[in-house]
Amino acid sequence: MTRSMTGARMVVQALKDQGVEVVFGYPGGAVLPIYDEIFQQNDIRHILVRHEQGAVHMAEGYARSTGKPGVALVTSGPGATNAVTGLTDALMDSIPIIVLTGQVPTFMIGTDGFQEADTVGITRPCTKMNWLVKDTAKLSETIHQAFHVATQGRPGPVLIDIPKDVQFATSEYVPPSKARTDHYQPKVKGDLDAVTRMVEMLETAERPLFYTGGGVINSGKAASQLLVEFADATGIPVTSTLMGLGAYPASGKGWIGMLGMHGLYEANLAMHGCDLMINVGARFDDRITGRISDFSPKSKKIHIDIDASSINKVIRVDLPIVGDVGHVLEDALKIWKARGRKVNKEGIAKWWAQIEEWKKVKCLSYEPSTTTIKPQYALERLEALTKGYDRYITTEVGQHQMWAAQFLGFDAPNRWMTSGGLGTMGYGLPASIGVQIAHPEALVINVAGEASWLMNMQEMGTAMQFRAPVKQFILNNERLGMVRQWQELLHGERYSSSWSESLPDFVKLAEAFGCKGIQVSDPKDLDDAILEMLAYDGPVIFDCRVEKHENCFPMIPSGKPHNEMLLSADASAFKSGAVLV
Repeated sequence: MTRSMTGARMVVQALKDQGVEVVFGYPGGAVLPIYDEIFQQNDIRHILVRHEQGAVHMAEGYARSTGKPGVALVTSGPGATNAVTGLTDALMDSIPIIVLTGQVPTFMIGTDGFQEADTVGITRPCTKMNWLVKDTAKLSETIHQAFHVATQGRPGPVLIDIPKDVQFATSEYVPPSKARTDHYQPKVKGDLDAVTRMVEMLETAERPLFYTGGGVINSGKAASQLLVEFADATGIPVTSTLMGLGAYPASGKGWIGMLGMHGLYEANLAMHGCDLMINVGARFDDRITGRISDFSPKSKKIHIDIDASSINKVIRVDLPIVGDVGHVLEDALKIWKARGRKVNKEGIAKWWAQIEEWKKVKCLSYEPSTTTIKPQYALERLEALTKGYDRYITTEVGQHQMWAAQFLGFDAPNRWMTSGGLGTMGYGLPASIGVQIAHPEALVINVAGEASWLMNMQEMGTAMQFRAPVKQFILNNERLGMVRQWQELLHGERYSSSWSESLPDFVKLAEAFGCKGIQVSDPKDLDDAILEMLAYDGPVIFDCRVEKHENCFPMIPSGKPHNEMLLSADASAFKSGAVLV
């Protein structure tokens, strides 16, 4: 039985049929028919944001913490252009979101009508796929296709641009079961001969390494469980990109920490010295590889990825396997068990002994202070005091983000939400709200720097309106910390525009929003202040005044290979021009 309805009603019905429970959005003239339909139903909750960029980041946080696609609804023109940063962020980090935009009526397209923009043209480079729907009869099927494309294969953002007259017009609704999606069916099973070859290489390797990325998390919790089983059974050490944290537990016996520009000494040296690298759902981005010509020079390289275009894009590999990492790991584990669970035990034992030697460097050590809160100490105490909670962490972008990755431990996937590929300042606050809406009883903390946090601070109004008790843990050094660090180490200590000379009083700002503000500057008061934050049943802005000129180490200087790390003790020598290896 077919159902006739307006395009606006089709949008809401399609969202319901796709299982959508929450939409993050901001109304405007070109989407008022859809908002009218939202008003007349109770199945989908609408979260009114304060800026369209915030809506998309909230959808990202929701998606990353649940594994389900996030949805944002914005109006035409500036509503759509304000969403571009979030779309690009989601594309870089493979986050499944659906953005619905309003558009001027079809007969006005191309006339420079009020709040008209070429949304499809503008967003083509920053979406996995986008559509301009000019016929109401095609609208519902297009929405169902959009959900399919966003969630299948390598996840990512999609956008549907819907002219206002299409929302008013009437046509027949197409349910999901009748929507055509067979035109996009990514390959999920890896070639079994290639998987068998991978197992053969693994059996004889003396210094193997699992290099894991966000693809493991995107594949689902089963993929993470398979990774844990495989790594623990073989004894192969595991490292991860920033986006892959939590895919293998930080408390696991095979964990050697995050690698990359601010990764751990032992993880980076393991990557440099391994003889077999198994890349599981990572993309060899520049924050990991350092200087490509010197990247992991002694290893045979295997790359498992659902996105064929990612393979051999940056690093040439010896064995490519196109497929969903969950399926590939499942097949690999079965083959490895069937072949007798063989590994090079003697070689791996020596490999672990070498890694343990590297760990003795204690690369995350820092100079403690009794008078000033060191940012590392703040995160150590946050970790200690929240470890037993049902906890989700988001971050802004900068030094605090790297320290959070270094000092906070994640034992499960979907607990860590950060902007990796695009490095979007202003991501963390709205993302934390999206996470909190998805998990209303959980503890959600956004680890922030004051500069990043100010970029979308208006979303505290959203947190207050929708009673999302997010905790904004601001490491306030009154500086653009990462910019200042690079200027100190690489630009002759010429601090060009790397701090604001006028910052708000965050406690008074919290009070202006109607939430709680806490300020702490003395290390001896830090624990009590954190406990006060945790005890408060509502949003908190936590102003943690930290050492202004602390640097984040280890650090791979730009253009260096990843075995040439800068440790805290090396900083002065580096600035003087000494070569460090």
